[in-house]
Amino acid sequence: MRGFRKHTGNCRSIKSVAITLVLFVTLGSSSFGIQQNRGSRRVSDTSHPRERLSPEARELIELASVAVCKERMGDPKASVPIDDMQSRPSLPVRSPEAVAGAKRAQLLLPIARGLVIVSLRRLAKEYSLNKTRAEIARVKTAIARISAVRVIRPDVDSRDNASVFLQDPHTIIFGTIFLAGLPSDEGIVSVLAHELVHIGDGGEDRLRFLFKSVGVRGSELTGLKIQDQRAEELTCDLLGTLAARAYVSSTPSYEPLPRRLSRSLAHNCVTQDEGDDDHLSPRSTIRALLTLNPKLSRELVYGR
Repeated sequence: MRGFRKHTGNCRSIKSVAITLVLFVTLGSSSFGIQQNRGSRRVSDTSHPRERLSPEARELIELASVAVCKERMGDPKASVPIDDMQSRPSLPVRSPEAVAGAKRAQLLLPIARGLVIVSLRRLAKEYSLNKTRAEIARVKTAIARISAVRVIRPDVDSRDNASVFLQDPHTIIFGTIFLAGLPSDEGIVSVLAHELVHIGDGGEDRLRFLFKSVGVRGSELTGLKIQDQRAEELTCDLLGTLAARAYVSSTPSYEPLPRRLSRSLAHNCVTQDEGDDDHLSPRSTIRALLTLNPKLSRELVYGR
């Protein structure tokens, strides 16, 4: 993810493949992080939609988007916006915030694995991508890779990012600033899910067919340019919100439902809202995810 956004995340690092003299191949998956350090060219998000939302649907999405950031303002467990994370000084691995975040992420990893597997199957079915043997086999292989992830490793240099390396597909690396900036279980689950999807896709692009389908639908509904790496990052974010929603359902509490749901998106409540070649801007990401998941929009606005 891009950290979420050098992303990744929040959710954003990207999955990038680099071949060095020792064939060192990496997947930087942080859809949670900030673009300014990435070197990607800034681009316009606008495309030309073919399928249009009704005025009522658009209004609901805007209301839900506002609700996410409003909830963040009053939430003691609110995620830090990714542009704020990037501006903070590095945080030692042994700092109390990083230690607590790493411990929570490690404890939640088995739960997140199960939730993202269920959500991945659900999304493949929703997009009618479980019909052929090839599609079923690709999802099955991705699930096997997701199931094998076991380790959370905090890292100072990763700062506000989360990432995975393809030569070590059993580990998710979290920047210490990122760990400290996601104090809620819901926020951590959404990031874990995002990174797990990148791992499931792997170097063979096993989930490319799903990324493309989500990108096409997202483009048609929003009018944004969502293809290639953007489609992958958005799909990982979408599965992150689905996994976080399932986590909320499985762990009832007295906290208001909109507050808990907002935690999977609140890292995108930035002041500096910029996109690049590989990622939608953070606030465009919120709107795209709400467009693709109208039920989430209704729950954020109406609390049920």
